[in-house]
Amino acid sequence: MSAKPTDTTDAAAGVFLILVAVFFGWQTTGLETGTSLRMGPGYFPMVLSALLLIMGVLVLVKSFKGQGERIGRIAWRGLIFILPAPIFFGLTVRGLGFVPSLFVTTLIASQASVRMKPLPALVLAVLVTVLSTLVFSYALGLPFRRFGPWLPF
Repeated sequence: MSAKPTDTTDAAAGVFLILVAVFFGWQTTGLETGTSLRMGPGYFPMVLSALLLIMGVLVLVKSFKGQGERIGRIAWRGLIFILPAPIFFGLTVRGLGFVPSLFVTTLIASQASVRMKPLPALVLAVLVTVLSTLVFSYALGLPFRRFGPWLPF
């Protein structure tokens, strides 16, 4: 009797999700969770950690149901452009403001695809910036500066 083949990509993803969930769940143990009606600072992170743990277990179990793809090459271009984009946004949103930070962040992230050309990237950045500003600033009324103090206007 031979063992069923394992989908190594799903197995690796499942283990990674479980490890991340356990790490962040452990980090919330020092915070007060409260109740569903009166949430403490640790409630939401603990719930998210639990959901991530469940998802990791489901992905790991799914990996034993058949043979899948082998783990392929690392998409370096995606890592180089996707990971720094939110870091750039976080570091510049107070100084540049929401609108310019989001615009540049979208341009940075759009370069992760080799198929993205400059004109579609600009159109995407404008659309994301306009729609996000309409939703977060005008519709939801979130209190943030659209243009920050680093800009001369």
